[in-house]
Amino acid sequence: MDKRVSRRWFIMSSAALAAGCATGTKPVRVSKTIAPSEKLNVAAIGAGGKGSSDIRAVGVGNNVVALCDVDGDRAADTFKYFPNARRYKDFRVMLDKEANNIDAVTISTPDNTHAVAAMACMQLGKSVFVQKPLTHDIYEARMLTEAARKYKVATHMGNQGHQGEGVRRMTEWVQAGYIGQVRQVHIWTNRPVWPQGMSRPTDTPPVPASLDWDLWLGPAPVRPYNPAYVPWSWRAWWDFGCGALGDMACHIMDPAFTSLKLGYPTSVEATSEGNSEESGPIWSIIHYEFPARGDMAPVDVYWYDGGKKPPRPDGVAEDVQLGDGDNGSLFVGDKGLLTCGEYGGSPRPIPYHKPDVPKTIAKSIGHYKEFVRAAKGGPPAGGNFDYAGPFTEMVLLGNLAIRTGKRIEWDGPNMRCTNVPEANQLVKREYRPGWNL
Repeated sequence: MDKRVSRRWFIMSSAALAAGCATGTKPVRVSKTIAPSEKLNVAAIGAGGKGSSDIRAVGVGNNVVALCDVDGDRAADTFKYFPNARRYKDFRVMLDKEANNIDAVTISTPDNTHAVAAMACMQLGKSVFVQKPLTHDIYEARMLTEAARKYKVATHMGNQGHQGEGVRRMTEWVQAGYIGQVRQVHIWTNRPVWPQGMSRPTDTPPVPASLDWDLWLGPAPVRPYNPAYVPWSWRAWWDFGCGALGDMACHIMDPAFTSLKLGYPTSVEATSEGNSEESGPIWSIIHYEFPARGDMAPVDVYWYDGGKKPPRPDGVAEDVQLGDGDNGSLFVGDKGLLTCGEYGGSPRPIPYHKPDVPKTIAKSIGHYKEFVRAAKGGPPAGGNFDYAGPFTEMVLLGNLAIRTGKRIEWDGPNMRCTNVPEANQLVKREYRPGWNL
C-alpha cells in the first residue's frame, strides 16, 4: 500500500474543497457525458460480501475496471469474476490512479467507511451507489445529501425494496386515504441475528494475512483486531455499525417513510436491554413522533427489534400473519389496517381483500438499472440522496435515543437535540487523521 499516495490524495482533495468553498467554485472534477448506448466504467469499493452482488449487478452491460477490498480472500470470487479489473486495497490509492478511468463507483463497505468513500468519489465527479444505511452518522447523511446536489452526480442507496411494487402499492393506498388518516405504524425485525450487548474483547489474536486491518478500520478509532468485529459482527459495534436499525430500518421503515412523507420527527424515545458504550442492545423498542405534514395527521411510529413485536390489534385472529412474520410493518388508520413484509412485500389490508385504488406510480425498471440509467444522464434513481439522506437521518435518530437512554427532542433542520446536550456529541463523530469527511 502506497501511504504517500493516500496522504497526497487527501491533502489535494481537502485543499481543493477549501478553495471551492472560499471562492464559490467547485473543486476540479474528472467526469464525462455518457450516452445511453455507451458503457459505464465502474469500480467497486468493497468487493466481497454484499459488494460482490452490487458490482456484478451494476457491471451488467458495463465495464468493471477496478476493484478495491481490504481483504483479498473475501473478495477472491469477485476478483476471479472480473479478471481484467485492476485490484486495490486502499480506495484512496484507487481514486488517485483511476480518476480518469472511472464513471461510477459502488460502495459496499461496513457503515463506518460509507461517507468518506462516497464523498471522495463525488468530489471527483463520480456517480455513487452506496449500501444502506447511507452513512454511519446523522451529520454524514446531511453532508452527502448536500454534496450530491453540489457536484451534480447520480446517487443511489442500496435499499432495493424502494423500487419494489410493494412499497408503491402501500404508498398508493395510504395517500389515497384508503384506511383514512394513519395514526400509528408498527415496524419490527428479527435482527440482530449477531451477538450484541458485549464489552470490548481483550484478546489480541493475529490479523489474518489477507486483511489490512488499518484500512478496514478506516475513520474509526484504532483498536486491536478481533474476529468479534470482522467479517460478520461489525454491525454490533458502535464504532463500525449501526446495530439492528442500520441493518434493516432502511428496508422495513421505507413504506412508512415514503407513503407518509415523514421527514424529521419532533421526538424519539427508546427502551432497550444490554446497550453499552461499545455495542448495541440485545433488543430495543423506539418511539418516533412526527408532526402533521400537509393534510396528513400527526403519526406515531414504533420500531421493535431483537424479537420484540407490536401488540396484536383487537379483533385480528392469531392465525392472521402480520408482515412476513419475523419482519414487517402494520399501519393503523381511522378506517382500517394495512400490513406488508420486509421490503414492502406482500402488501395487503386486514382482513384481506383487494383494494379498489388505481395504480398511479409507474413500475421501476429495476433497482440497479435505475442507478446505471441515472449515471448515464437519465432521470435520478429513486434512491437518490435527496430521498436517502433525510431517510437515513431519521433512521439513525433511533440510535441517539438508545445510546443516551433519554427522550430526544429534535430540531431536524438544524440537526440538533434541544434537550439532551450530550446527544449532540453523537451526531458527528471524530475521524482518524487522513480519513476526514
